[in-house]
Order: sequence, then C-alpha cells, then structure tokens
Amino acid sequence: MLEHLSRAARLFGRACRVRCPNCGGGAIFDSWFRMKTACPTCGLAFDRGEEGYQVGSYMFNIILAELVFAVVLIVILARSWPSPPWDVLEYAAPALMVVLPFALFPLTKTLYLALDLLLRPGS
Repeated sequence: MLEHLSRAARLFGRACRVRCPNCGGGAIFDSWFRMKTACPTCGLAFDRGEEGYQVGSYMFNIILAELVFAVVLIVILARSWPSPPWDVLEYAAPALMVVLPFALFPLTKTLYLALDLLLRPGS
C-alpha cells in the first residue's frame, strides 16, 4: 500500500511540474498546446494507444478549470460578503471560464497522463 502511495505521489509530483510523469524528464511540450509524441528522456509514448484518450484529457482539463473557478468564486464571495462585487463578477467569471482551460492545458495533460500511468502502468 505504501509503495502505491509513493508511486502516485511521485507521478503526480512530476506532473505538477509539467514534466514526464514516468521519469521526470523535461521539455515534453513543443509549444503550449502541443505535446511531443514521446518523452525525449525515457521514450514513453504520450499517446497511450487508446481511441478517445484525448477526450479524457480534455474532460480532465474542463473539470480542473471548473474546480479552480468554483474555489475562486467561493473565496471572493466569502471575503466580500455581505456585499460581493456582483458587477465585477458578472464580467470576470465568464472571462475566467474561457481563460482557465487554455492556461491549465499543459498541467492537465501531464496530470491526466500521470493518472493513466497509475491506473495502467504497463500500457
């Protein structure tokens, strides 16, 4: 059990630094929105060979963006209650929901890859 937790912490720790979750190697993105086909250090194929893998990665991105948005909204409401800045929130909230998925893209790609490696290590 402790070995599994240690492996999960290692995979997600590397992914949070936007590195290859498998080996910790860097430079896995060609650009902000384009991941290399394989890790330049360990050779791990980032396309995990399953149809629909990208859809799971995009869904992970949307879920994380919504969670970040919810936390930011709750903190703003809690700190400014009883008179929250509704005018600011009316414009900032939609802008944040558009920007967050793009801003979080590399992080969510590596986090989803870490999750996949944790669940399917031999694939």
